[in-house]
Amino acid sequence: MIYSLMQTCRACNVEPYAYLVHVLTELPKREPHADVTDLLPFNYAKLTETAAR
Repeated sequence: MIYSLMQTCRACNVEPYAYLVHVLTELPKREPHADVTDLLPFNYAKLTETAAR
C-alpha cells in the first residue's frame, strides 16, 4: 500500500516525504470515520498547486 502511495506521488509530481509529513500530521486531527480522500496524493497535488499560486 505504501509503495502504491509513493508511486502515485511520483505520478502526480508530489514530493513523497512532504506528502507523508502532511498526511501523518493531518490524520490524528481527524475523527475515526472521517472522509480522508482529500489526503490522497492527487488531491494533495491540487492543494499544493493552489497554494503555490
